[in-house]
Amino acid sequence: MLVMVLLSTGCSTWRSTSKYAKESWKTTKDYIDPPPQIDTDSYQFENPNLEKLAKLFTPVDGPLTSLARFVDDKDTLPGIDWLDLLMTRFPWVHRVLVTDEEGTIIFMQPEIPVKKIEKPLVFEGVWRDIQLLTVVDYSDLGPELYIGRPYFEDVDFRGIIGVGFDPRALLSLSPDPKELMIIHPGGGVWTRGADVDEEAILAVPWNEILKDEVQGQIKIGDKYYTWLARYVGDDHYVYATESVDPKATGSSWWPF
Repeated sequence: MLVMVLLSTGCSTWRSTSKYAKESWKTTKDYIDPPPQIDTDSYQFENPNLEKLAKLFTPVDGPLTSLARFVDDKDTLPGIDWLDLLMTRFPWVHRVLVTDEEGTIIFMQPEIPVKKIEKPLVFEGVWRDIQLLTVVDYSDLGPELYIGRPYFEDVDFRGIIGVGFDPRALLSLSPDPKELMIIHPGGGVWTRGADVDEEAILAVPWNEILKDEVQGQIKIGDKYYTWLARYVGDDHYVYATESVDPKATGSSWWPF
């Protein structure tokens, strides 16, 4: 009988102690390793202009950034597997070319492209820096943006890898392509049918502005545009859309 009492008492004590231990462990664990909580309001824009621009350009800039990284990771002569993967991942790419150290094209896919190269593509840079550069070729069929980088054999420069595409094709990835434009300072304004004053937009002193700013608002005629600069290598391109409320204020939040 005594044994049974001890076992019964022990069992009761164990249940009580076990409950206390579990509660204590939960309290301690929550203190040391708190469960994640997602604040869905923390990343909302205070400025409706920035919110509109973010929704429009993010689906465009993501693939462009991925392409730049893909090209930047290749520093040797590309093979057919690399080319096939490139065209599969980025179906909007129109052309891939490879040159020798003299700049002569030794490979191009497709061999007979829809757009011919209007002017020699000049990539200027110190190849020892091994960085991405861009060149835009303006033809009668529209702009072609080339992302280029050097490739090497051992430590010797052997040529350039160039990947070309029409930037307007990227704009089609935006949820509302006609509301978004890409500005190439000193070059052109790329849209999908937006009614914009290209001459006035290009007359904006972008080079001076971009020395100190990466985003802002400009006035063209009676319209205001909210813009954000993005870089491929050292070359800048500007996303812009007509402002929702030119007088809106509020700090910005960009996920990069």
